[in-house]
Amino acid sequence: MIDEEYNKILKQYHKVSERHILAVESDMPYSDILQVVTLSDKIRKAGNELVALMRKNYEQLLRTKRYRKLLVLYGNTGDKNKRKDLANQLSEMQKDYNVTWDYCRKSMIPIGKKYGIDAVFALTKAEDIWGGVEKCLYGRGATIHFSKYGELPCIRSKQINRGIPMSVKEEQLQFKLGKINFGIKVVDRFQRDEVNAIVSYLAESESIDRKAVNTFKEDGRCIDTYRPCYATLVPKIIRGKYRVYLHLAIEGKSKPKYNRDGSLRHKYGKGIIGADIGTQTVAYTSNTEVGLKNLSERGNSIQTSERKERLLHRAMDRSRRATNPQNYNDDGSIKKGRKDWKYSNHYKKLKDKYYELCRINAVNRQLAINEDANHLRSLANTFVTEEKNASKLMKRAKETTKNEKGKFNKKKRFGKTIKNRCPSKFQTTVQKKFEVTGGTYIEVSNNYRASQYDHTADDYIKKKLSDRLYKLRSGTEVQRDWYSSFLLYCYDYRTNSIDKNKCNMEFGRFYNMEKKLIERIKVNKIKVLNSGIKIG
Repeated sequence: MIDEEYNKILKQYHKVSERHILAVESDMPYSDILQVVTLSDKIRKAGNELVALMRKNYEQLLRTKRYRKLLVLYGNTGDKNKRKDLANQLSEMQKDYNVTWDYCRKSMIPIGKKYGIDAVFALTKAEDIWGGVEKCLYGRGATIHFSKYGELPCIRSKQINRGIPMSVKEEQLQFKLGKINFGIKVVDRFQRDEVNAIVSYLAESESIDRKAVNTFKEDGRCIDTYRPCYATLVPKIIRGKYRVYLHLAIEGKSKPKYNRDGSLRHKYGKGIIGADIGTQTVAYTSNTEVGLKNLSERGNSIQTSERKERLLHRAMDRSRRATNPQNYNDDGSIKKGRKDWKYSNHYKKLKDKYYELCRINAVNRQLAINEDANHLRSLANTFVTEEKNASKLMKRAKETTKNEKGKFNKKKRFGKTIKNRCPSKFQTTVQKKFEVTGGTYIEVSNNYRASQYDHTADDYIKKKLSDRLYKLRSGTEVQRDWYSSFLLYCYDYRTNSIDKNKCNMEFGRFYNMEKKLIERIKVNKIKVLNSGIKIG
């Protein structure tokens, strides 16, 4: 294989191969950590300057009637040739108003020099900002957001030999940021296995790359090379002190994790599992187990922590109002225009407590989501669920309506619930878990309507959202979320619809499992939110 062809295939291999992230804490002294935090804040300020520039250009582009009219025509046109012509016209207008990646990249050069930021880090920040602009241009983004004071953006270099170069010293990975030399804290077997795999690749990089190219050329399969791609420094505030973590992007799948006794930590099951993912709970049905539990809940209920968050937030608001009465109207609303704010020491202590509690709750949510996803993967290898709809449920109602008593209905929806329970994050994690481990993830179409079907009547019966326990046409009472998961379990691959014969054959066995599940919930007094199960 000639060098030109080899390099071409190797480049293609790097694009299609899988990657994962190794997150480890750095062993920097605190003086060096403060330097990293300072650099992160400079990147934030430089990014905000570029955001202001791109936001101004984007808003000027949106003000033009011609651009808005072209957007409407593009959305309503089905002809490919016309859509291509309209897309070219939209691109030309974006160039005229300097809403392009080339302008964004070039504008960041003088801004980066102004703040003394390395060109690699400035370019990476420009890429992140352009990603936000693309969401506004081609996605559902409404505007480009600034980074708040106190936020610490990551310091990322898209090349392993620039910005944060890596080397090996005595079988240990060493990194460099400017004049700062640091290593990483390897605390468990998984991290040690990952580091050893990286060291092995660096020792024989050419032979491993050639083996990967040959395998990819022969059967299109990607092997795990464990090539380090690039490094990212992530500063965080934990318990009032700064800490810096290193996120290393590595080519290939991650190493398996083991228990202390040497057995594999995660086991993968076989079969099909149907899951109904709500705003607060998840119900699932597999061949061996049925379940109904709260989302993002690890150990004891997180409702206590959520209540502490609300109490601290209210205390902060009272303190802020007491020290800044000039910024509020008589009815309690905030005055319009520019305002000067003063914060007491009491407020600052409350703020630190609030941010720390939010951080702990966020970590617990992520851990709970990962644990639930691993458990579901241990039950089956095919996951069937409905499409994500969390973003739609977060939107406030537009129309003003009244109830039977003549009072106005609230326009708010499930914003806080989705923030605390993270149903969309859970669904995304499950999808990645099943796909990465060789499983299958299926989202049924909207006409599947698992929550409305009644297999005993062979008909779709519309139900109120408040009906959590309801009786089928045969008189059998079922829990609504679990029954939806059972109907998803009875998925027919051939017709992409409900397998009615499977429903009739399997319902009796799973209904007995559901009764035992509800009895266990009542005996142990487990509060399952919005389930209709009374625990006394």
